[in-house]
Amino acid sequence: MQFLDDSLYPENQEKLVIQAAPYGPEFIPGDSDDIPVSMDEQVQKAVDCYNAGASLLHVHVREEDGTGSKRLSKFNELLARLRDAVPEMLLQVGGSISFSPESEGDAANWLPDETRHLLAELDPKPDQVTIVINTSQFGFADVLSESDVEGTSLSRPDYFKAYQEMTWESGPEWYTEHLRRLQANGIQPHFMIGHIAQLGTLERIIRRGLYRGPLCLNYLAFGGGLSFNHPGEMMDFISRVPDQSVLTIEGLMRANLPLGAMAIAMGLHVRCGIEDNLWGEKGKRATTVEQVEKMVQLSRMMHREVASGAEAKAIYKIGEFYESTDETLMKLGMAPNRAPGQKGVPVWQYAN
Repeated sequence: MQFLDDSLYPENQEKLVIQAAPYGPEFIPGDSDDIPVSMDEQVQKAVDCYNAGASLLHVHVREEDGTGSKRLSKFNELLARLRDAVPEMLLQVGGSISFSPESEGDAANWLPDETRHLLAELDPKPDQVTIVINTSQFGFADVLSESDVEGTSLSRPDYFKAYQEMTWESGPEWYTEHLRRLQANGIQPHFMIGHIAQLGTLERIIRRGLYRGPLCLNYLAFGGGLSFNHPGEMMDFISRVPDQSVLTIEGLMRANLPLGAMAIAMGLHVRCGIEDNLWGEKGKRATTVEQVEKMVQLSRMMHREVASGAEAKAIYKIGEFYESTDETLMKLGMAPNRAPGQKGVPVWQYAN
């Protein structure tokens, strides 16, 4: 990404898009008083986040007993209710879900990959589904301190080890088909990128024409196989992101706030909520709404405006897709692909 002399002036920056992640699927209801369980509570949490200043909602769903739902029908129910309750809010479904058949008859028809590909079949369809690329270690528990997990299920050795050993699976065959299905159904993929190697894969995906659309992505500073919260590592990543991308910075636990402050100052976007962070200052819990309010406060202190839902949809270019690889590369501010026999760095040729 390019930073000009005046890029840090708020009048030259896009309005801030705040992603709220209030559902915390890795936690159980006893871990926090802020975990919504009933369908009514889950809907109300979205309303509260929107009223606090968040314009994008990262969606997971719980069953009435508090467990994470893997039922397609349950996701469809929540999405329908959210469309009524927060019609201006962008709805982004977390792409880690593997749906389960809801009857014995269904079970015979579902192939293993189909459980994740069905994210493209949600109805009503969300604005976005998150996607990871490259199979990678995701064991973020490595960087958590005792105070981070105090009073939660993550303080249990067996639970902690499960997250320490976690990997995400996303090989070329899977993500190629998943991107095809999402685009065919008019759903924007939101890329969750944990390090520069994955960013390189994403560039090849675009250059090969596997994705043709606006580039929205999160930088995951989680450690444990992904990038850490080292500012220099983050700046190196930012410098490699295509110029016309929409980049959100996402940090883990109490690193979330300082990383968010840096993102706001640089004209980037932020994510917060109990899925990523349970804390305000050390030893004091912070609800998702309180975290959103803090990001709004920081942005206003730096004289940067916060985006409404409609403005966020325009920034994310929801519903926009491109006709060709060349158009995609040009729209994203990337150099063109090399023509056969071409020497040097390819550049766009413009008519006089």
